[in-house]
Amino acid sequence: MARTLNVREPLRATRRYTQRLVAAPEAVFPLLCPVREADWIEGWEPLLVVSASGYAEPDCVFTTPGTPTNAIWYITRHEPTAGFVEMLKITPGITACRLTIQLRAAQVGSEADITYSHTSLGPQGDAFVSGFTDEYYHEFMRDWEARINHYLRHGTALRVDRA
Repeated sequence: MARTLNVREPLRATRRYTQRLVAAPEAVFPLLCPVREADWIEGWEPLLVVSASGYAEPDCVFTTPGTPTNAIWYITRHEPTAGFVEMLKITPGITACRLTIQLRAAQVGSEADITYSHTSLGPQGDAFVSGFTDEYYHEFMRDWEARINHYLRHGTALRVDRA
């Protein structure tokens, strides 16, 4: 019996942004963690974190709530001395995403090159990837930048007025 494989060209969107952060890479890197993100992102609550250390590390797996389905994250590389982390995010039936963050010292604080590459896994993913525009991504990155910088300056999460 012949098998028919479903092979198609990828529908993918890759976006890169450089954040300007107010602290040195050594202070920022520990915050790039599914547990520590709760310190600086209001409402961040992973459903599950699987980690030997209790924090981000190679092979750490965590899940986050989503609509219409939860996402599964897997940390493939975690290199504190190099200021580099890579994660895969799978939202079943929707997208597969590769996230990389490279921190480096800057004249003041640090810079973080953040790259998301989303690949569609079906019709809902096609819609997501089509909406993953430069404008959308830059707004997302500016919000993230404001949140982490607020935490680095004040030690508390930035409160967002949802009125």
